[in-house]
Amino acid sequence: MKHTSIHAPNAYCQWDRGNPSRRTLHRLAWLLCIWAALAACKEKTEIVEMVRAIKTTTVSEQAAEQVLKFSGIVAAVDSSDLSFEVGGQVADVYVDIGDTVEKGQTLAVLDPEPYQLDVDAAKAELIKARDNVTKSRSQYERHKRIFEEGAGAKSWLDVVEYNYKAARSAVSYQVAKLDLAQRNLRKTELNAPYHGTIAWRSVQPQEEVRAGQKIFEINASGEKEVQLAVPETNIDQIGIDTPAKVTFPTMPGQSTNGRVSYIGSAAVEANAFPVKVALIDPSERVKPGMTAEAGLLVTHDEERPGYLVPIQALLPAPEANRGYAFVFDPDTSTVKKTTVNFHGTEHKMVIVDEGLSAWDIIAVAGVGFLADGMEVKLLKD
Repeated sequence: MKHTSIHAPNAYCQWDRGNPSRRTLHRLAWLLCIWAALAACKEKTEIVEMVRAIKTTTVSEQAAEQVLKFSGIVAAVDSSDLSFEVGGQVADVYVDIGDTVEKGQTLAVLDPEPYQLDVDAAKAELIKARDNVTKSRSQYERHKRIFEEGAGAKSWLDVVEYNYKAARSAVSYQVAKLDLAQRNLRKTELNAPYHGTIAWRSVQPQEEVRAGQKIFEINASGEKEVQLAVPETNIDQIGIDTPAKVTFPTMPGQSTNGRVSYIGSAAVEANAFPVKVALIDPSERVKPGMTAEAGLLVTHDEERPGYLVPIQALLPAPEANRGYAFVFDPDTSTVKKTTVNFHGTEHKMVIVDEGLSAWDIIAVAGVGFLADGMEVKLLKD
């Protein structure tokens, strides 16, 4: 037994040393353990930065204001009906509805032949009139010389003098007639008065048109407005430069600011007054003829102005009647910490009189977790 206990390990070790496959397996196991440990040390925990979603409201309701909403139509600020100043047969039409045109571009032309004939006839009449002046002047000068020599009658001199003056007047008349004929010839071309877009067309080649008949409607490129009809019960509540928020039914979620630029002095249909709202930097998608809804912010002079803001939208400040609101910037998807002044409450809302503007988007929940310049996203309804 003693012999066995002393030599058994040696026998095992000899068997192990004599078995290369088993020795290789042991080494592979150790290498795998070391590799796993090193890989675990090298792993980095990926930190995903979460963008906070915020609940917002749009500043629009004012304690001293109310919003009056009216439907209207988008129109170009400069829009013109175009017509020929002379009548005739249309020879060519070069543009169609929707085409963009430059100032001075030819849109359509009439057959110029009748007007060219008028020019030629006027030129011939002018030559004839000038020849007549030469003859009458010669007669006048001859009778005048005879009369001064005492051999002629004063009555004959008066007649030839009258004929000479009449011939000169005839030349002036023929010059004016030629100018008119040349002008009419030029007016056989209808040109664009400014850069814009053709909005309406009512003529085809070979048609006869009258002078003054509407041929095209052109909308100038650039500024646009919304044309409204405001009832007589509300017209005294608005004025020039009254701010407005304009939305478009065909463009959900899109809006643009505006201001009242025109108020009619007399009512038109249904005792409504024409009012125009000039759009401020509208989207290129806004086109003349689109339906729009304008919300006019109407002020009551007897009340102190201020915007109604939920109490929870303001972060307290050390000073009295002062706080902080977080205004959302849609261009950068960040919030700006903005100092605001307020006075009193109305309908469980704080009346902010400084620091905010109409249509500002502000956070109304969790403002204590926000910071100036923080990236956020709007909470979906």
